[in-house]
Amino acid sequence: MTLSRHRENVPRMSLPEPLPDCYEGDPDLLPPGEARRRIRAHVRPIEATETIAVIDALGRVAARDAVSPMDVPGHTNSAMDGYACAGDSLPRDAPRWYEVVGTAWAGRPFAGPAVGPSQAVRIMTGAILPAGADTVVMQEHVEADGGRVRIPPGNRPGQHVRRAGEDVAAGAVVVPRGRRIMPAEMGLLASLGVAGIEVRRTLRVAYFSTGDEIRAPGEPFEPGLVYDSNRFTMHGMLGRLGVDVVDLGIVPDRREAVFDALREASARADVVLSSGGASTGEADYVKEALHALGRVGFWRIAIRPGRPLAFGLLGDSVFFGLPGNPVAVMVTFYQFVEPALRAAAGEADPRPRPAVEARCTTRLRKKPGRVEYYRAVLERDEAGALVVRATGRTGSGLLHTMSDANSFIVLPEDGATVEPGATVEVQPFFGLM
Repeated sequence: MTLSRHRENVPRMSLPEPLPDCYEGDPDLLPPGEARRRIRAHVRPIEATETIAVIDALGRVAARDAVSPMDVPGHTNSAMDGYACAGDSLPRDAPRWYEVVGTAWAGRPFAGPAVGPSQAVRIMTGAILPAGADTVVMQEHVEADGGRVRIPPGNRPGQHVRRAGEDVAAGAVVVPRGRRIMPAEMGLLASLGVAGIEVRRTLRVAYFSTGDEIRAPGEPFEPGLVYDSNRFTMHGMLGRLGVDVVDLGIVPDRREAVFDALREASARADVVLSSGGASTGEADYVKEALHALGRVGFWRIAIRPGRPLAFGLLGDSVFFGLPGNPVAVMVTFYQFVEPALRAAAGEADPRPRPAVEARCTTRLRKKPGRVEYYRAVLERDEAGALVVRATGRTGSGLLHTMSDANSFIVLPEDGATVEPGATVEVQPFFGLM
């Protein structure tokens, strides 16, 4: 696909002028709430759409409201195996005998005339209710005697009946625009006879790692080098979102290489992610390239870990410069990048991850003025109450602590050191990793 053709399909985004750079000229770190506000203000969903088969729609985002072409159920039918009769003929004080005039099967309705006041039709679950009947009496509640049944008092008119359109009415929106299609939506659409659905084009994300010291697994290794975990982590996190990925590999700390990588990435993708090269070292060229090729939205935010998070625009593409430390990569991705990717993919109102409250069993040091994310284990105590404990060491290069954890403890900007027994906010990883 040519560059010009690609750019017709990428999300159209705009950053206001001038864009403040919170690294130069601003001694304070950008509060995370303001960082999220700027991201939300500038990320626009991709507009290109395509119609695909429902069987292929898992994880895609609906581009238009999907409307039910029919009532579900399509006909008023029985919710039980039993006997269909007229509700106004039900006995009130003493049992009453009814003549059984036929049987209604699921898919094979009763073909006789309307059911009279002293008549009943044997009916199976899902069978269309015969004319003249509006009530079903469970078979366990009747006494059968040849071609008759005796129905006792205590039954209610209209019981055990599923009305036409009770689940879904014809014309109702069943999958709203902006809904990510999951198994329930696929089954719902199929149950309505819908074979295809219009969805937004799959978001394209390009990513790379930077650093002369970085090596890919399997390459020769020497003292002073490190294996590249960040690209693998980013690949996995992106894969959970169902985006198309463009892996640009490892980019050395050379000005021309970084500039070329960002040009290629912005030409091929809607969103560009880099890891490393977002700090203040002499060999960190990402910021310089972003200034030269695009615009900077912010550069540092008041969180730990993950302070050196960059956000800006490269041509028609959104750019996130993630930190180099692997834990900080995961924290910033889940707290800032993932919601932006969901919005760019067209998902309506992507919300932050749900949180719960739990009693903390470990002491957590905290400095006011920044949000801190502790890797933690959330579990239940002997009484069934939620408790949470930090995994231990907090260095942002200790990736094994993310593997050991199942949640983040989130300490707010104005919070102080947490003592054991205090209640804290916890973001579970469930459904995230």
